[in-house]
Amino acid sequence: MSGWRKSSPDSFGQGLVQKGRSLTNQIEVPKSACPDTGSLWSVRRSQSPVIATAIHDGRLMRHDLLPLCALSESERLREEDPFTAFLISGVPNQVVFHRSRFEIDLNRSREQAVYFRPEQAWGLTVWKNGLPASKHLASLTVYDDYYEMLGSFLKSIERNHGEFVLLDVHSYNHRRAGPDIQTDPEQAPDINIGTFSMDRDRWAHVVDPLMDHFRAFKIRGKRLAVSENIAFQGKGEQTRFIHEQFPKTGCAVAIEFKKIFMDEWTGQPDKAVLGKLCDAVTAAVPLLERIVGQLR
Repeated sequence: MSGWRKSSPDSFGQGLVQKGRSLTNQIEVPKSACPDTGSLWSVRRSQSPVIATAIHDGRLMRHDLLPLCALSESERLREEDPFTAFLISGVPNQVVFHRSRFEIDLNRSREQAVYFRPEQAWGLTVWKNGLPASKHLASLTVYDDYYEMLGSFLKSIERNHGEFVLLDVHSYNHRRAGPDIQTDPEQAPDINIGTFSMDRDRWAHVVDPLMDHFRAFKIRGKRLAVSENIAFQGKGEQTRFIHEQFPKTGCAVAIEFKKIFMDEWTGQPDKAVLGKLCDAVTAAVPLLERIVGQLR
């Protein structure tokens, strides 16, 4: 299938490694200056009903789009979700998208997946002089291919396990007014769980233990603040797609990590915090596997 590229298990064993970035022991700021811009996504498939995705981790853009883009790399980076691929690197099944959301946003509806107006992109003007129809169509083809791949991928897991849990991992800015001005913590939890599109009662046995799991972790001596539908509600396209296509068997949980693991203005990571958050995500896997296994 177009764009479906599987990475070898070794590339995920000690953390994710991609061309243009290293997320092993030496965590670096992602770089998009990469000669291979043909890579669309990486998939890891294991024998587990637990999946994690990082669909806004990507930094790459097609060569033909770069001269048309009005934004610098640093401007794009601020609204992307760097290091989310690292956060899910311990999950058995993984999908990591390598393209920037400014090329195609997989978490928007197809009609909104390419940003044409500033109000679609945090007030940013993305294209210098608009986007030709042919290039728009090329981006939508990637979108269509991704969801075709995802549906097939999840059907195979459903076939093997009956039910599955997908962690749709993102991150969000909390210092929008300035580098030293934080959003009210009551409105910006460390972890926001989005459940808008799911049958919440049906999947309470998954969501509630998962939230308790994250609350048990500490960062620099303080327990993680975990809330549901506060900063975000989980209204993204990917979770909607999963709950529509797998209404009885697929639980897709949108997880937004506040960027406490990096400086959102410079892009510099906090390696210690990244490591602990990665541990928290990885440690959720056996919990979720037990929950799914009990229902078989």
